[in-house]
Amino acid sequence: MFSIFDLAKVVTRMKKLRLIGISMLATFFVLGLVMVVVLNEKPVGSSTPINYTYEVIKTYPHDSDAFTEGLVFSNGFLYESTGLYGNSSLRRVDLETGQVIQTHRLPDQFFGEGIAIVNNTIVQLTWQSHSGFVYDENSFTILKNFTYQTEGWGLTYNGSQLIMSDGPAN
Repeated sequence: MFSIFDLAKVVTRMKKLRLIGISMLATFFVLGLVMVVVLNEKPVGSSTPINYTYEVIKTYPHDSDAFTEGLVFSNGFLYESTGLYGNSSLRRVDLETGQVIQTHRLPDQFFGEGIAIVNNTIVQLTWQSHSGFVYDENSFTILKNFTYQTEGWGLTYNGSQLIMSDGPAN
């Protein structure tokens, strides 16, 4: 049996649910209007996307076993950082022949990643060990090592600053 108090609770609950429902409908309506306005906006300038094309002018040989992570072309050579634990290296490669001219193997605990050439040095990141290396560009002698807090992924040099990526989208 229901008492008057139970009936009052049910009516109060129904009123709250109705208010929530009306609030949700109003919110969806406003969001719908906003989406219609956004979807109907035209991009500034041409409404037709640019369709780029390309033409392969020349191909070059490359070691298909190399797990390339970093690549820089400088002074007529490719400088390549290869990855994989136990198989990472820094290489100088002849572009025309694909021949590896010089190699520095990283210790097995490092997974080679991005590289950049800064003045007469090569800076190399490693993936998850938070370690990087600076080499003499000519001899591949390690000049120093350094640490960082994130994963090492990509690396580039814009002429005044090293720019590093660590994987996350933000």
